[in-house]
Amino acid sequence: MRLFIRLFFRFIRLILTPFMLLAEKLTTPKAIVRSQAEQQDIDAACRQLALYQFSACPFCIKVRKEMARLGLNISKRDAQHNQQYRSELETAGGKIKVPCLRIETSAGDTEWLYESTAIIAYLQQRFEQSPAKA
Repeated sequence: MRLFIRLFFRFIRLILTPFMLLAEKLTTPKAIVRSQAEQQDIDAACRQLALYQFSACPFCIKVRKEMARLGLNISKRDAQHNQQYRSELETAGGKIKVPCLRIETSAGDTEWLYESTAIIAYLQQRFEQSPAKA
């Protein structure tokens, strides 16, 4: 019975994945427009970040769409198909759970931020333009 249930959900995921990825492409917002110097500063700050994700995870899609809206070039690491990234997530982050944002601080420490809403709040707080700047 367990095998049947597992195969059933794999089949459902196999069917839904292309539709989820297509919906992501069609509904991803345009990036914030910044000056070239501002965008270079943002890109430099993004080099300290990495998103561990699964391609068809709805919560990962939510985070990727916000990254696109904010115009962030954050490294995406596929923890579903890449065993190295998966083991990094498990050993350093403590658990295999996506999405997970790896944050390298200026002091050389590494923080692991789980939960899509927490990741989005962090990205907005750090990178979104304030009305005074816009």
